[in-house]
Amino acid sequence: MTVPDSTTRWLRGLSEPDARIRLVCFPHAGGAAGFFHDWGALTPPEIEVVSVQYPGRQDRLYDPCASTLEELADAITMALLAEPADDLPLALFGHSMGSAVAYEVARRLEDVPGRTLTRLIVSGRARPRLPQESAPRPAPTDAEILNRVRLLDPKGAAVYDHPELRPMIMPSLRADFGLLAAYRPARLHRLGVPVTACGGDRDPACARGELSSWSDVTTEGLDVRIFEGDHFYLGPRKEELLALITSHLSPL
Repeated sequence: MTVPDSTTRWLRGLSEPDARIRLVCFPHAGGAAGFFHDWGALTPPEIEVVSVQYPGRQDRLYDPCASTLEELADAITMALLAEPADDLPLALFGHSMGSAVAYEVARRLEDVPGRTLTRLIVSGRARPRLPQESAPRPAPTDAEILNRVRLLDPKGAAVYDHPELRPMIMPSLRADFGLLAAYRPARLHRLGVPVTACGGDRDPACARGELSSWSDVTTEGLDVRIFEGDHFYLGPRKEELLALITSHLSPL
């Protein structure tokens, strides 16, 4: 999975000969697979780390973005199933928008015979809202998107202040925020695996109570973990987060 081609352009990662489980990581809105570039080196060899590269960014800049979150989840699921057959169980980690994408991929994988899903780990986002809880919204304007990005990631948002970069990076961000505005599943699917929900204690977008909402999508229990930090706590608290993930996955 080190070289993108027709079947692996969605996935980035290095094979681990001693791997006993594969951790699939889903980035935030506007994010890319490179966000998790060093996770493989920071986890034990029994955990193989694979990151999802959404279309419309970096080396997939000219690939059209998905029009719905469900379409995105369908394509990622197909990419995961197209990997050479092996008996490695899967765990999924998603941050922010990636939490919703990971959830949708998880429920699809549970319907596939022969693919073992062990855990869903979500971060910085409440569980999906149903139409009766929160109606779909129009896609936000660029100004609204950038205000949101500056709230959640003040340091990272500086890149959007460069006029020469905006034409390259705004389309994927615009598409991702549009997906989230429209995403309202008809019902909640209860996964038959445990869920871990993580967040920062100063996250302006997702309070602890919102993380607890993920109990509605599992029959196997929810573990809520709070770290020091804001929406992107997982940068400065990376080692702590990976220690938690490793503790969940290593005994398998």
